[in-house]
Amino acid sequence: MKACSRTRRRACPRARQTEIHETYRTYRTYRTHETCGNTDQLIHQNIMMDQSIVCGPLFAVLVLPPCRYGESQIIEQIHREYLAAGADIIETNTFNATAISQEDFGLQKLVAGMNRTAAQLAKSAVAECMTEDPSRRRYVAGSIGPLNRTLSISRDVNDPGKRDVTWQQVTGAYGEQAQALLEGGVDLLLVETTFDTLNLKAALFGIEEVFAKVGYRVPLMASGTITDASGRTLTGQTTEAFWISISHAPLLSVGLNCALGPKELRPYIEELSRVAPIYVSCYPNAGLPDPLSPTGFPETPESLAPQLKEWAELGWLNIVGGCCGTTPEHIAALAELVRGLPPRKLPEKRIQTRLSGLEPYQFSSTFTVIGERTNITGSPKFSKLILAGDFDAALAVARQQVEGGAGPCWRLACNAFKVKALLIRSV
Repeated sequence: MKACSRTRRRACPRARQTEIHETYRTYRTYRTHETCGNTDQLIHQNIMMDQSIVCGPLFAVLVLPPCRYGESQIIEQIHREYLAAGADIIETNTFNATAISQEDFGLQKLVAGMNRTAAQLAKSAVAECMTEDPSRRRYVAGSIGPLNRTLSISRDVNDPGKRDVTWQQVTGAYGEQAQALLEGGVDLLLVETTFDTLNLKAALFGIEEVFAKVGYRVPLMASGTITDASGRTLTGQTTEAFWISISHAPLLSVGLNCALGPKELRPYIEELSRVAPIYVSCYPNAGLPDPLSPTGFPETPESLAPQLKEWAELGWLNIVGGCCGTTPEHIAALAELVRGLPPRKLPEKRIQTRLSGLEPYQFSSTFTVIGERTNITGSPKFSKLILAGDFDAALAVARQQVEGGAGPCWRLACNAFKVKALLIRSV
């Protein structure tokens, strides 16, 4: 989902409508069940209590090219059309507008301006819409997408410990983007389409640093992506493990978006709704990509909306909509079908010790057995295996611990012994 891949298209005023139609193929929208405000308090109050718009606002998530300053009228027009379809919150066209992602195009020095300009364009569209129809409020969300580099995966098969970026670089890039979006006037921030949870944690950390710096905060949302039928993120986490990894953050909502269509995403949204004690969002693709269909995706407004309506009827959702391949027509159909349905009720928040690697682990009322032999400071044998680079034998030790009844094992990540990457996973 590289937003700048579409910057090769050029447009002139005469080609404006054609360009807008083409961009709908990948622009994305989603809908909440209650009205949202531009403060955390208003959003919480309205999501839970507003009865005047029971199914509340539509979030128009627009994946727009972040470097098309000369075509701002096209971007603003797309914002207007999603607002006209029923959107109450539109997203900025900043999905890839970080210094790390824009470095591929030599545009990293323009990142701050990209984000400020995109926020101002979206705010302008909202102001115009509110002037024409002040019956309900609309807001702007700052879109913060994934990077083209990851903190969890090496791109060098011969060196699994190699990383193309550092934690400091990632937090700095996300912090720069978040601050510029705030300067442009966004009402909330959404870190979306997360395939690497460590990148997401870095984004949340960087955003919290910006909140401390500017002296105020806005509501913060997070959304991950399940990449295939395995039900895991690209870095291997299950849905529940993904949630546990970020459950410490003060989020308004957590959700899943992109990658899959509603049929494939259904069980993972059901799981997230069960485990997350905060608002849940979902905006799937219009099915899996299909180059033979007119829009590149198989789901039409008439086929997509009923599926998501069922999820709302089952009480799984607070925020619902569509990702890649959805158009204003998809959103209009969805808005009509979920109108009047109650939002998901938040489950009771239980105080428990919960951990996650690739899988979730929950401490229970009985004893938890820890595999201590994978501690390099306490096991001379294990330490020698690591120092010798005999990882197969080291993993055999960990496997023996798990098979012997251990729940969690010690996780090894010790640079002092020149061990760059080894994850011991308990199952």
